[in-house]
Amino acid sequence: MYPPWTSPTRAAQILADGGVVAIPTETVYGLAGNAFDPKALAKIFAAKERPFFDPLIVHISKIETIELIAKDIPKAAWKLAEAYWPGPMTLVLPKQDCIPDLATSALSTVAIRFPNHKIAQEIISLAGVPLAAPSANLFQHVSPTTAEHVAEQLGNRIDGIVDGGPCSVGVESTIIAFTEGNPVVLRPGAITPEMIIKIADSLTIKQSVSSPGKAMPAPGMMDKHYQPRIPLFYGEIPTEATLPPHTVRIAFGNTKSRIDATLNLSPTGNLTEATANLYAFMRSLDKETYDLILVDPIPDEGIGIACNDRLRRASLKYFPSQN
Repeated sequence: MYPPWTSPTRAAQILADGGVVAIPTETVYGLAGNAFDPKALAKIFAAKERPFFDPLIVHISKIETIELIAKDIPKAAWKLAEAYWPGPMTLVLPKQDCIPDLATSALSTVAIRFPNHKIAQEIISLAGVPLAAPSANLFQHVSPTTAEHVAEQLGNRIDGIVDGGPCSVGVESTIIAFTEGNPVVLRPGAITPEMIIKIADSLTIKQSVSSPGKAMPAPGMMDKHYQPRIPLFYGEIPTEATLPPHTVRIAFGNTKSRIDATLNLSPTGNLTEATANLYAFMRSLDKETYDLILVDPIPDEGIGIACNDRLRRASLKYFPSQN
């Protein structure tokens, strides 16, 4: 079925008719549907095999739309929106009644983002409605950063795919909620704690929440997520460990290891480059017949915090040769 890809104009028509289309953003590709249409939202959940307790992010194409879908917006949220929208940042705010419970897992809040991607903005504007758009992949699998990635998993499940090239950021957005008006990071992303503190007076980092069957406060907060088919181990290899015969390594910088690297996220140690390559490398290796994917440690700073968050959720908790 793919290619040919779907044009932005055709995508907007499909969305207006209640269909679902994969669209590019700067973070990852999203599976979009009319945020006001419960039937379209149900199609998103079905295509992804996503549980209803995991809420969706609603995407807008102009900052003023925030007041149509959210209320009681704290000053800190406005300041962050003015500083970092359009961009890879999602704000969790009290929702207006126009947002269906299906979009929010029946929570009283809605997650909102203004993507920094011209094609995504064009499609939202042409559709004439905010678009709910989680990552365009099967639930808990590795997120797509190209149109081809989407086609591999969802090509026969959805109504169209818009090709916008590789995603520039490569991991999902920073998600920020508010407690008594103060920002709380629920999921790290390209908008780093340092960037948030520059705008807001305080900041709290919330650990992941994993209570199967109960509504998550935001997407991407389950302990196990972003997982390839092949087992992945992230971090230092135990000295006494015996490697499986077909082990592959993803390196970072000039780190030395017991096995040669097959791929290097960034030979120069650039965290932005490493993050942009992460999912594409994981998907590439997942097509092969390896027994184990090893990923080198990455500095836990800047956007590396987001990279580490995704790798920890994708990783085995213990090295496979350990008891």
